[in-house]
Amino acid sequence: MSALAALLSKPVSGRRAGLRSQLLLALVCAAYAVGAGIGWGSTGVALFMGDFGLSLAALIAAVSCFVYARRSDSRLRPAWLLFSLSSAMAAGGNAVWGWYEVVLSRPVPSPSLADLFFLCFAPPAIVGLLVLAKRPVNRAGWVCLALDAWLIGGSLLTLSWSLALAHTAHMANAEGESVARAALSLAYPLLDIVLVSMVLALHFRRISVNRSAVNTAIAGLALTVLCDALFTSPLLRSAYRSGQLLDAGWFAGSLLLAYAPWGVRRGLDNAVRTGRAVRGASRPITGSLAALTPYLAAAVCTLGILYSVVDGRRPDRVVIVTGCAVVLALVVRQAIMLLDNITLTQELAQKENHFRSLVQGSSDVIMIAESTGVLRYVSPAAAGVYGRAAEDLVGTELPSIIHPDDLGPVFHEVRRFLAAPPREVPSTRIECRFRSGTGAWLHVESTVNRHQGGLLLNSRDVSERVRLQEQLRHNAEHDPLTDLPNRALFTARVAQALGGRRSGDQGTAVLFIDLDGFKAVNDSVGHQAGDELLVQAARRLQESVRAWDTAARLGGDEFAALIVGDGTRDQAAREYQVHEIAERLRLTLSQPYRINGQEVRVAASIGVAFAEPAITPKDLMRNADLAMYRAKAGGKDRVELYAPQMQAEVVRRSELAARLRTAVRDGEFALLHQPVVHLASGTVAAVAAQARWRSSQGILFTPAEFLRVAGDSDRAAELGSWMLEEAVEQAADRARAGHPVSVSVRVSAGRLLDRALPRGSVEALLTRHGLPSGALMIEVADHDPRVSFDDLEQRLVALRRLGVRIALDGFGNGYAAVNALRRLPVDVLKLDRNLVDGVVESARLHKITSGLLRIACDLGMQSVADGVDGPEQARALRAMGCTHGQGAAFSGPVDEYRLRRALARGRFPVAGGGPTARPVLAGGWIPLQGRSHDETPVPPT
Repeated sequence: MSALAALLSKPVSGRRAGLRSQLLLALVCAAYAVGAGIGWGSTGVALFMGDFGLSLAALIAAVSCFVYARRSDSRLRPAWLLFSLSSAMAAGGNAVWGWYEVVLSRPVPSPSLADLFFLCFAPPAIVGLLVLAKRPVNRAGWVCLALDAWLIGGSLLTLSWSLALAHTAHMANAEGESVARAALSLAYPLLDIVLVSMVLALHFRRISVNRSAVNTAIAGLALTVLCDALFTSPLLRSAYRSGQLLDAGWFAGSLLLAYAPWGVRRGLDNAVRTGRAVRGASRPITGSLAALTPYLAAAVCTLGILYSVVDGRRPDRVVIVTGCAVVLALVVRQAIMLLDNITLTQELAQKENHFRSLVQGSSDVIMIAESTGVLRYVSPAAAGVYGRAAEDLVGTELPSIIHPDDLGPVFHEVRRFLAAPPREVPSTRIECRFRSGTGAWLHVESTVNRHQGGLLLNSRDVSERVRLQEQLRHNAEHDPLTDLPNRALFTARVAQALGGRRSGDQGTAVLFIDLDGFKAVNDSVGHQAGDELLVQAARRLQESVRAWDTAARLGGDEFAALIVGDGTRDQAAREYQVHEIAERLRLTLSQPYRINGQEVRVAASIGVAFAEPAITPKDLMRNADLAMYRAKAGGKDRVELYAPQMQAEVVRRSELAARLRTAVRDGEFALLHQPVVHLASGTVAAVAAQARWRSSQGILFTPAEFLRVAGDSDRAAELGSWMLEEAVEQAADRARAGHPVSVSVRVSAGRLLDRALPRGSVEALLTRHGLPSGALMIEVADHDPRVSFDDLEQRLVALRRLGVRIALDGFGNGYAAVNALRRLPVDVLKLDRNLVDGVVESARLHKITSGLLRIACDLGMQSVADGVDGPEQARALRAMGCTHGQGAAFSGPVDEYRLRRALARGRFPVAGGGPTARPVLAGGWIPLQGRSHDETPVPPT
């Protein structure tokens, strides 16, 4: 099959050109044979074609071989040069012959110059054939080659002498011919015998390089020698005339020799040789004939002697001497062969023992399978590798010990391997599972080679390697703590769910889950307990999803679940079903956890996103992540479904954050102030600084809008520093302009402890702008649980020593307010606007607000109500004992120009003005007088 493939792979034009040249050669030879057969039509033409035609053919062969030898660089170059010389001799002899017969019109004398050329034809050809012969590797090989040549030549000489040469010699002696003519009569057949001997010897010993060209050259020389032998026979030589049919053989032999180096393509030769190697069917005919050569030679000698005896003649001394020499050469050759065989047998036994030791001592299992798949040899290593004795496996069909699931891939690979050319694919590797003696399946890797029509398998157990690879793959795709799939495997599962036949199933959903309060567990109970909580949460998650769904841990306290769609077309029902699954997961994950003997609670915020047509796994997971963050922002411990506006909001916030990074440096921020009004008199007691951002698009953003997207802490710190310095600077300018009113600046607890606001920076800021420390109030914003109360208390105490007053912002909202009131040095309580909004409508809220104001009054603190938007709220708060308020009922945040106009006016109208329940401050700016909570009258912010 590979030889056919090689032939088919050649260009069609190349094959057609080769066929045309062969056809042309055959037509020319056939035309010459037909012309010779009919006598060429006239005697003159016959003589011309028989002499100069043969000379031209030999000259063509000489030129062809010479040109090829000049272009070739192989070791066969001398042989083609010798063939060129031999053909030139033949061309010269035929030219001399034609000179006598055609030009001079007289018989060719004997001997003549033509005989010299013809006698010189054989020696170069004989030497050229020796060059083409496979060179022996040792001295004994050269001796055997010489003996083989003598055996062939001697046997042919014996037979030829008995048949014709003896008669020719006697006739020459009887007729009184000269010694030269008698020697010439015997020289032609003897040289032909030598040439035939070399042709036969070379046939069994020729080299494999460019074999087709060599075979064609040998065929041409053999045809020439055959015609010479027929010419030297007494019967044909006496009746021979130039231009007869015998000349056609010499003509064809010369043209074959001319065609040999060019007409046969090497690629075709190699392809045929490859095809023979694939079939593995190179028959040992050549080797058998070579071994029979001595016996055939002896048989030919015997026939020569028997012919003389049967003919009633006494055996000629030449026959007896030649026969004895042949027999002696036969004995010597057999002795050499016997010694050589003994040496080869010893070497073979030694190598066999060596390789047997290697095979038996190898840890790999070596098996030989026939073409039918039956094992006919198994090395002893099978007992240690497969747990089965080698004898038990011999005779077993190979497919019977291979796992059924692996048979298809194994057969496919073996068929592909056997169909490929051996030189291109000398071996292949297959990996499958073999049945062991215990019945278990072992992972086996085998190197497969061709072996005498079957397969040679070198196998080894790689079960441990496969187990390690599976473990590494598992570790790379699973979370080491919970053993759930990690982000990479989860993403692959999502891609698999969105692809294939499920690509249009919009019921597939992804759930992103975040454990609310997990960080507090780590901080309070410890990280080891936190890990145990994650393990238990993963177990609950795994048990809550279906078998064909996927639960994964993405990192930290974030989990995910892939809910595979069931193909239902009712989208509403599918969304309801997935929402029910998410709610069940939320309730399950929010149940108390028992860790180290104590009960720990966390909540779960879950975001759900459904697959859409043509959505990518990355986008689907992003949508679920956005929904999860919306659930956390909406109060946590809830389930949120993804909506397209979530992505739009993220894009808007991202763009806003990008512009916000340069807003401070570009001067896009403005500082507004909202008056803080005394509820009893309506006078302005202080102003609260508030930042506003007017973007390059002309949009005015409030702090609640831009601080939420400030992004990193560096931008927030930069904005806070700008706001504090701007507020102090403007307050100092107002004081110098005759409006000495205190200013309050809202600062978060984390910002107060930030290294960007070092100790002494506030004092340096007040000194630089000439503002008394009592004119500055710091509103401590919502307390971050990550901030230490001890550090915050120390920081606030240091600020109060400078004269800076402290207000607790957002009082009444958050679990840390009471603790802050107990530990922090607070001068003013600022009620959260959530308390003020419903203080008129809700009797319950009225009582709560009244109680808080009573606590502030009992502690000697000022109180400020934030978000007083109506006169009824101002009246109710004043009746409860609240001293100050800020809100739309008096004035919203105003710029510096409007603020100074309000300060110049001095007061705002207060609805229902009258005595308060407990007046504390008449208004204006009053410096700080004392240090304790109950001694210091502090103007409100």
